[in-house]
Amino acid sequence: MNHKTVSNKTYPRKKGIFAEPTLLTAPFPHNLHIPFLYSRSPPYQILSTNNALGSAERGRMGAFCDDDLAFSSNYNFGCSQDLRFSKHVHDNVHGNIYLDPIFLKFVDTEQFQRLRDLKQLGMAHMVYPGAVHSRFEHSLGVYWLAGEAVHRLKAQQGLELGIDRFDVQTVKLAGLLHDIGHGPFSHMFERDFLPKVLKGSEWSHEQMSTEMINHIVDEHHIDIDVDTVRRVNEMILASSKYSSAKSSREKHFLYDIVANGRNGIDVDKFDYIARDCRACGLGCNFQFQRLMENMRVMGDEICYRAKEYLTIHKLFATRADLYRTVYTHAKVKAIELMLVDALLSANGYLQIASHIQDPSQYWKLDDTIIKTIETAPNEELKESRDLILRIRRRDLYQFCNEYAVPKDKLENYKEVTAQDIVCSQKNGVTIREEDVVVNNVQIDLTRGRHNPLESIKFFKDYDSVEKFSISDDRISHLLPTYCQDMIVRVYSKKPELVGVISEAFENFQLKTYGIKAQVHATPEKKKKKRRT
Repeated sequence: MNHKTVSNKTYPRKKGIFAEPTLLTAPFPHNLHIPFLYSRSPPYQILSTNNALGSAERGRMGAFCDDDLAFSSNYNFGCSQDLRFSKHVHDNVHGNIYLDPIFLKFVDTEQFQRLRDLKQLGMAHMVYPGAVHSRFEHSLGVYWLAGEAVHRLKAQQGLELGIDRFDVQTVKLAGLLHDIGHGPFSHMFERDFLPKVLKGSEWSHEQMSTEMINHIVDEHHIDIDVDTVRRVNEMILASSKYSSAKSSREKHFLYDIVANGRNGIDVDKFDYIARDCRACGLGCNFQFQRLMENMRVMGDEICYRAKEYLTIHKLFATRADLYRTVYTHAKVKAIELMLVDALLSANGYLQIASHIQDPSQYWKLDDTIIKTIETAPNEELKESRDLILRIRRRDLYQFCNEYAVPKDKLENYKEVTAQDIVCSQKNGVTIREEDVVVNNVQIDLTRGRHNPLESIKFFKDYDSVEKFSISDDRISHLLPTYCQDMIVRVYSKKPELVGVISEAFENFQLKTYGIKAQVHATPEKKKKKRRT
């Protein structure tokens, strides 16, 4: 057999066009390209690298592959030993994701695995059948993007910013664990169920995430220092009302990567926007990669190239569109409202809300609570079972109508209640508050009536030393001048009451605004519907 010598080693020569080795290059930072000599027949093994490098290039490569980066394999140009101890997961949004050992210690716990049983979009799969993805895969996606972001900043400004291994580790861990304390059924549990059970409760999934992290570390004896846990918790709370004082933080820009309380641009949104659009079969016009490639830290704040203004606008516009078409879809909300009633009815017997008091019990609460209720024989759960059966049989609360609150009324807007609708009925069939459900839906660009782009700083190019804000009118006169919608929806729990409730809803609009704010009247066909 003929042999060919490559890089001082002897390899058998094979016949055919795949016999000869192929010279490829792999990208490195600072425009450094490392030639790799691959065999052209499977397996495609690296035959030679260093012999193709000069001493200067080898020095630069060695300088980059230091211990600070050995913790992660986010970049394709990371040190080869990174992958040997990492777990490889293929994600349908980001491709290959690598989990290093310290992160696997958290992933391989019952508390983190619980996220597999939490659908990212709650009950939206009842309308969008593909929306069955979980918070487990979302958490992996945010972990990956958080690592990509911090490594990119380290590669570009590492010496200037002093980004070290501790920073990389905490940012990635915060991304991985940011939703570990999330409740079932997306945000419905936190925003609709708990406030009705625990009056005045200020419970939040972000705060629960920090409690769960502390519990996991103690329960599984994870060897991680106190400072790491403290900073991870601070990063998770960064965009919540429980955030620590900003002035006391070192490297404040790191806290904006996972949960950005400063302007709302973070990798959490990058992931769920791309993932939710894909799952629901919707087009996504926003490219988070452009922002990742055009960011820079100036004055302890992540800034973006001015040319990406419209890309950032697309981020917030796409999020708002998802809220309107998916998260708050009229049928999705009807199902969620029924599920809230089912959980409220079952709470007295199952003590569902009590789980939030204790992390050791909380991890047992997930979306499977529905199956627990509908298969339980207990008489105490009959009302809840009946509601869930109605959902299964598509006998839903009937959507009557909706209207968008006029812009000039938004500032002093007061939430509409079932009592408001009942008090607006005239002669005819009497309706009661328990027959009516009012859903007040707020959709904005993350900062209420304020434009989030006003809080974002830009730079001209990478030679610039100045950061600045950009007003909408400097970019385009086609951009929206208002950043918030408030939509009032009314549902009837009984099909036969749709007509009466719709009329009372119209009366309420006339009494409140002097006009019928709804787009059109409730269809006659729906008014005449009767329970089957």
